[in-house]
Amino acid sequence: MSAGPTLVVIGAGPRGTGVIERIAANAAELYGGRPLDIHLVDPYPPGGGRIWREDQSPLLWMNSMAEDVTMFTDDTVLLDGPVRPGPALHTWAADVREGRTVIRTDPGILAEVHALGGQDFPSRRLQSAYLRWVYERTLAALPPGITVHEHTGHALCVSGPPDGRQRVGIQGRAEPLDADLVVLAVGHLDAEPDAGQQELAAFAARHGLVHLPPGFTADTDLTALPAGEPVLVRGFGLAFIDLMVLLTEGRGGRYEDGVYIPSGKEPVLYVGSRRGVPYHSKIGYSLEGERPPLPRHFGADQADEILGRPGPPDFRRDLWPLVAKELGHAHYHRLLTAHPERTAVDLSDFEEDYAVAAPGSPELAALVASAVPDPADRLDLDALDHPLDGVRHASYDSLQDGLRAYITADLERRHDPRHSPDLAVFLGLLSVYGQLTRFGDIGERWHGFFSYLASGPPGPRLRQLLALSRAGVVRFLGAGMTVEADEEHGVFRARGTTVPGASTEARALVEARLPDPSLRTTRSRLLSGLYEDGAAGTGTGLLSVDPADGRILDREGRPHPRRFALGPYTTARSSGAFTRPRTGGPAFRQNDATARTALAFLRDLSCRDRVTA
Repeated sequence: MSAGPTLVVIGAGPRGTGVIERIAANAAELYGGRPLDIHLVDPYPPGGGRIWREDQSPLLWMNSMAEDVTMFTDDTVLLDGPVRPGPALHTWAADVREGRTVIRTDPGILAEVHALGGQDFPSRRLQSAYLRWVYERTLAALPPGITVHEHTGHALCVSGPPDGRQRVGIQGRAEPLDADLVVLAVGHLDAEPDAGQQELAAFAARHGLVHLPPGFTADTDLTALPAGEPVLVRGFGLAFIDLMVLLTEGRGGRYEDGVYIPSGKEPVLYVGSRRGVPYHSKIGYSLEGERPPLPRHFGADQADEILGRPGPPDFRRDLWPLVAKELGHAHYHRLLTAHPERTAVDLSDFEEDYAVAAPGSPELAALVASAVPDPADRLDLDALDHPLDGVRHASYDSLQDGLRAYITADLERRHDPRHSPDLAVFLGLLSVYGQLTRFGDIGERWHGFFSYLASGPPGPRLRQLLALSRAGVVRFLGAGMTVEADEEHGVFRARGTTVPGASTEARALVEARLPDPSLRTTRSRLLSGLYEDGAAGTGTGLLSVDPADGRILDREGRPHPRRFALGPYTTARSSGAFTRPRTGGPAFRQNDATARTALAFLRDLSCRDRVTA
């Protein structure tokens, strides 16, 4: 008789941990006391994986407050399996301080744990300790007979027929692992440069310049960026924040009373992007009182109706109007309930008229104008998305003052509870993200907008950015940034739309962003091999999966019965492997669906083996 089926989970970070947690939660109902071997494959330690590994600079922070980070389900998550609550990051830290939880970690990280408050922004290595504890707790929750075996190394390939066992090749292992099911839970991956990046790299090589392509800042060798020299930086999101930290504090600089004291080892960072501004600051207060009821205008029924139409949905035509209406609902519900003195209409009357007004219609604009007298209290998504549209400065010096004023105003607003509709919109963003995961590849516009508005840096980081700007270590280039390779002079040249006619030259260029998740450019032999083996990819290169349970689809749209995939390189990409408590956690829902489908398959397989044994 067989000892039991085998499941291979590729990726030991928070997503892989989440899948195993859901297996532990669902095993009693779906799998009984049967034996199961789970093989966990990753070159990095379980729990944190690559991104959240312990071995990284303590200067690198999470962009979420400790009270906004959990790996555990609650009753707001729509799942078929049982809820298994657990502590959010700040509660876990308090348990460690009080001796209710014991962890094994570096003394420096333990000191961070003891100093952590709910509204602090933890270091990524502290988050690694939390994730490791979650992983160990998950192993302890597995029923007898289910055993996890850890393998350190890259998974290189998956082979095997749909109706038979799979074989997983692992770096450094002579023989592949045999598996009845395989779940890919890998996170962000390295990529080969696209044609444009290859041209820039070749130009840099010809002229002895420095070109750093898109990549993970924490893993990028920054020693090639010399002190005192100008460096063009294209990208103003979280990768830029990491770059800024490592090239300033990471080179010995420090802050005193809001003033940056240089070490003399810093380069001068000339930063620009499409928008020309940093991501919005994380909101620095908690929501008091009533939450907006979500979803209201973009829920499961609306998603079902769109999915039932012939042909694929168009994001701009079919989905964005519902997104905009849901975000507007969240904003105005909060404004009318928490700040009624700034409105001129009753909540029930407004919501009745709002429900029937078409998104973007003159009727909706007139309704909002009559209900909300101050334009500053109205939600303008286009203005939020393109804050420098139409803004022009006569010189770069003028732009520095203008951008510092913009960042200061953003910080003040995002830390002022009088603007609590902003936090309601954040909750609306999480709600619609949960619906959009059902639509597959909807393009990058939504993900970029979400990250810009909802996943920005901690407020203290933007205050540091202001100090660096005043010290002349960071210079702003504005919106519409383009970079050209000047063969005649052997330099990179950046231009933008905010300061017409102006340009900046440098001998170094950093692309401050993650590589696009694409099967066509990934350096992962595992993913490219799946594509070559018949897995379907979208127009932008995402791996196509069944939104119901994450099974990998072939090019005829048929789900592979033995292969699953979850994560940012799939069409079911979600906003993160962990989430803020009580916000629905789309990734948790996906993990649960995958775990339940896998357990049912393995249970039936085990039963067949016992009958034939």
